[in-house]
Amino acid sequence: MKIGPHDLKTAAVPIAGERNKTLPGASTPPGATEASATVDLSASASLRTQGRGEVAFDQAKVDRMTVAIREGTYKVNAGAIADKLIANAEELLVRTQR
Repeated sequence: MKIGPHDLKTAAVPIAGERNKTLPGASTPPGATEASATVDLSASASLRTQGRGEVAFDQAKVDRMTVAIREGTYKVNAGAIADKLIANAEELLVRTQR
């Protein structure tokens, strides 16, 4: 995560109902689709979503955490967070070195 000044340029987002119209100077004809972005999942994320149409979550756990946060009793496990950040960084470094 980069901390510092943000680029203030914003991307042009089409207005609902205007998505299939060609903008002046654009080369894409009306109704044509453009290539979409690709997403690479980490190995652990791939394993979690393998064989599922959508990612499931435990609503009861979310509700318990919401109540604990609201009541001020939620405890953050800094060690677990640090371990996962390090594992993700190591995985990213291995992928970039290939």
